[in-house]
Amino acid sequence: MRKFLAVAMLSFFVAGAAGVAAAEAPKRVLSVGVAATETVFALGAGDALVGIDQSSVFPREKTKALPNVGYVRALSAEGLLSLKADVMIAGPEAGPPAALDQAEAAGLHIVRLHEGYTPEEAVARIREIGKALGREAQAESVANTLSDDLATVKMAVAAAKTHPRVLFVLQAGRGAPMAAGAGTAADAMIGLAGGVSAVGQIKGYKPLSPEAAAAAAPNIIVMMKDTVDAIGGENAVYAMPEIAQTPAARERRLVVVDGTYSLSFGPRLAHALRDLAASFHPEAKFPVLPEREWTRLQ
Repeated sequence: MRKFLAVAMLSFFVAGAAGVAAAEAPKRVLSVGVAATETVFALGAGDALVGIDQSSVFPREKTKALPNVGYVRALSAEGLLSLKADVMIAGPEAGPPAALDQAEAAGLHIVRLHEGYTPEEAVARIREIGKALGREAQAESVANTLSDDLATVKMAVAAAKTHPRVLFVLQAGRGAPMAAGAGTAADAMIGLAGGVSAVGQIKGYKPLSPEAAAAAAPNIIVMMKDTVDAIGGENAVYAMPEIAQTPAARERRLVVVDGTYSLSFGPRLAHALRDLAASFHPEAKFPVLPEREWTRLQ
């Protein structure tokens, strides 16, 4: 009899614990930031999303059907609260801080992810999001697979025999284009892909003059596709005063990237890094990474 009661009580407590765990998993999730949203989908929690921001465009078919809270750096507390989310996953780019503070004070639970442009920090954010969503096991699987893929790419990059000087250029409005220096995602990706930043001595994004670009002497220019399209295409890029006198323009070495893919440091980081490294080192053979469930999403 005592044995029966003990088993029954144990079953009761196990069932109760499972019920509590299920209750704690958020049913309504708001995600703001490219990597944050991609990770939510990678962990299989996309069905719980009730809203995203304008920068969250992958997976395209799924994100375009979701309510949008606006530009990631210009959020409003009212917009965030209107979706009645159980939790908000906020990428480091989410802001302004006052809007997040106001929404938090009004009762919105916000998980604020830390900024960092290393593979280790990207993997850590996946685990942090998994914990917030009650999907630790899924997060561990994605994190471990990403780590393995990153190790494969790192070995291939280490075997490359060249280290080209690379300049990432961002066109900002109608003024001078901006060069990406230290502390930016672009600068980090250049280094991880086996390149050398042509303007590594500057911090953040700084205006680029023709003289500074010529002195930097990049072998490769990297620009986002939207920027290249806005300028008028590849030939228009080479004709820009800030680019025309560089070795990259003379050798016509322009690498065009999708910013949300190449600079987000999310679950697709290894594949993005492999593709960028292959474009820097056309003479080398880079392994094709296996497609992962989160890279196949549409």
